[in-house]
Amino acid sequence: MKGFGGMRFNKKLAPEQIHINVARLKKNGRSFEVVVDPDKAVAFRQGLLTDVREVLMAEHIFEDAKKGLFSSKTDLKMTFGTLDEEEIAEFIIRKGELQFSSKYRHQQQEEKKRKILEIIHRTTINPMNNLPHPIIRLENALEEGKIKINDKLSAEDQVQDILKKLKKIIPIKQENKYLHIHLLEKYAKKYFKTIHNYGRVMKEEWLSDGCYSCIIEIPAGLYIDLVDDLSKKTHGGVEIKVLSDKDIKFY
Repeated sequence: MKGFGGMRFNKKLAPEQIHINVARLKKNGRSFEVVVDPDKAVAFRQGLLTDVREVLMAEHIFEDAKKGLFSSKTDLKMTFGTLDEEEIAEFIIRKGELQFSSKYRHQQQEEKKRKILEIIHRTTINPMNNLPHPIIRLENALEEGKIKINDKLSAEDQVQDILKKLKKIIPIKQENKYLHIHLLEKYAKKYFKTIHNYGRVMKEEWLSDGCYSCIIEIPAGLYIDLVDDLSKKTHGGVEIKVLSDKDIKFY
């Protein structure tokens, strides 16, 4: 029986261990499980990892990993036609169901919530003062409104729905600003790409004196960040003008 020779695992599982993540496959009336690193298991299924040994956290095929019950050789041979544990583990991870611990799911949800809050912070303003809401204020509004994060949707795909709910709790508005930016020749080639990272460049040109000029559309919440970023990098060698809706019609 080929096992996981040469592999190093964090530790062997104890029956009382509960915070484990498994890939589970039910076949021929039997349940087969392998204990996995959740992030690496997802990466393996996406083709980003190719070595199954990087994914596994324990050196056995289990009938019930939490109870520490191993699958019998008879069941493995009858079900998979082999006793090669690496081959079986790979099949279970690819074809089975990934079941993650409540601890891991909570961590993932917190990361997704943080990403949503950062997106909203960057792309919206408080219309009372035309400044972004601090992230802590946005987080408090989520709790106040009992707004839930959808585990099945990406952060980006649920921002709009969450914004609609936030508008019932705090004054918040999505708004873009249009800027005319002029970089002095000394800094132009080094920092013009920085501008592209903030939004949609509508028009740009390199002037005869080596300076760089552009019109950019950015989320209003990023305006202060952009000004601070360019001012520090260029030591004041930048001119930034906010354009009105009337101005932008000419571009």
